[in-house]
Amino acid sequence: MKEALIEEALGDATDTQSVTIAPDALAHIAGVFARSFGDRKAVVIADEDTFAVAGEKVQRVLEEAGRRTVEPYVFPGTPMLYAGYGNIEKLVGSLGGHDAVPVAVGSGTLNDLVKRAAYECGRPYLCVGTAASMDGYTSFGASISKDGRKQTLECPAPRAVVGDVDVLAGAPGWMTASGYADLLCKVTAGADWLIADALGTEEIHPRAWALVHDHLREWTADPAGLAAGDLNAMDALMEGLTMAGLAMQVAASSRPASGAEHMFSHLWEMEGLGHDSDPPLSHGFKVGVGSIAVAALYERVLERDLSQLDVEAVVAAWPSWEEVEREVRATHTVPGLDEYAVEESRAKHVDAEALRERLELLGGLWPDLWERLRAQLMPADELRGLLRAAGCPVTPGEIGLSREDFRATYHRARTIRRRYNVLDLTVETGIFEECVEELFAPGGFWAEEDRA
Repeated sequence: MKEALIEEALGDATDTQSVTIAPDALAHIAGVFARSFGDRKAVVIADEDTFAVAGEKVQRVLEEAGRRTVEPYVFPGTPMLYAGYGNIEKLVGSLGGHDAVPVAVGSGTLNDLVKRAAYECGRPYLCVGTAASMDGYTSFGASISKDGRKQTLECPAPRAVVGDVDVLAGAPGWMTASGYADLLCKVTAGADWLIADALGTEEIHPRAWALVHDHLREWTADPAGLAAGDLNAMDALMEGLTMAGLAMQVAASSRPASGAEHMFSHLWEMEGLGHDSDPPLSHGFKVGVGSIAVAALYERVLERDLSQLDVEAVVAAWPSWEEVEREVRATHTVPGLDEYAVEESRAKHVDAEALRERLELLGGLWPDLWERLRAQLMPADELRGLLRAAGCPVTPGEIGLSREDFRATYHRARTIRRRYNVLDLTVETGIFEECVEELFAPGGFWAEEDRA
C-alpha cells in the first residue's frame, strides 16, 4: 500500500480523515477510534458472519482499551444481508436508543446500511472492511434499494476506515473477484465521463479523475495473482478501491467511478436478477459483464466518423418527448420502474434544437475526443480476459441472462439514469440500433455461442 498516495488523497477528501490498511490492523482499532472520536462510546454493527470474522475481535480490543461500548447490533448471517431501506430503518431504530458511534464491520452492503443510518442519526462512523469487494468503503453516498429502485442515497463517507490485510485475504474468493470487477469498470466509466465533459453535460473534476486513473492500469494488472491469493495483488486492489471511493468524496458524486456499465448493473438489480442465487449475484459481477457490454459498444462507435454526421437528417428523425415517454413505459414491466425510468429519461431528453447544437459541437470535437477515448478504453476482449482471470463471470449466461434479455438491456439501461453516457451518445447520433445489431449479428462480439 502506497501510504503517501493515500495520505495525499485524504488531504482532498471531505469526510474521511484516516485510512489504515495493514496486517493485524484490528489490534490497533482502539487507537484509530480514539483519534477519530475522542472519548465517545462505540457500538459494533455486523452480521453473524462478519462478527465472527472480525467484529468479535474489534469489540474485545475496544473493551480492553477501556472504551465504553454498547451491545453490538448483529444482523442474521442468513439469508445474506440485503441493501434495502428496511434494514436502515431497523438500524436507525436501534441507534436511537443510545448515542454511540457506529463501527461498521463488514463489506459493501453492511457499510452502506451503516453509512446511511449513521447519517440519519446525525453521527459520524468508522468502517472496518472485511472484503475487498467494492469501492464504497470510502465513497460519498450509499447504494440502497428503496421504493423498488436502486438509488445512491446522500450520506457522508466514514470518518475512518480500517482494513486488516489478513482478514481481507481470507474473504471468499468471489468477493475479491467482485471487487476487481468494480475497479476495472472504471475504464468504461472514465470513457463516459470524457464524453459528458466534452459535450458539456458533466465537467471532469481533474483531481477526482487523477485519483482514479493515474494508477488504474497498475492496480488491475495482476488478476491471476489476485485469484491465487497473492498479497501484493490484494494490496493493489484495496488501494485502488480506496482511491476510487476517495475520488467520489472529492467530486461529491459517483461519476468518477460509475458510467453506463453501472446502469446495466442497477437495471438488473431492480429487475431482481440473481437475488435468489446462493450467494446472491454480486454488484461487481453485474458491473463486470456490463463493462464488457459497454466496451464492445464503444468499439462499434469508434469505427464511425461522427464528425461526418448528417445533422439535419438526425434532427429530423428525433422523437418528441411524448414519443419517448410511450416507448420508455412500454420497455419496463417491473411495477414502479416505468415511472422512475420516465422521470430519469425526461431529465436528459433534449428538444430538436438543443440536439442540433450538441451534434454540431460533437462534429467539431470528434477527432480529438476519438483519440482520447481510444487512449482510455481497453478492447472488450481484453477486459473479458482480465475479468475471467480474476474469477469473474464474463457472459450473460453466467449471470443468468438469456441472449434476448441481455440484448434488451442495451435498450432499457439508458432509461434508468439521467447521467450522460455512450448509450445516450449513440441514440442522439442515430447509430444506436445499428451498433447493437452489429454486436449480435453473425461475426459480432456477442454472436459466438460462448459469449452469450
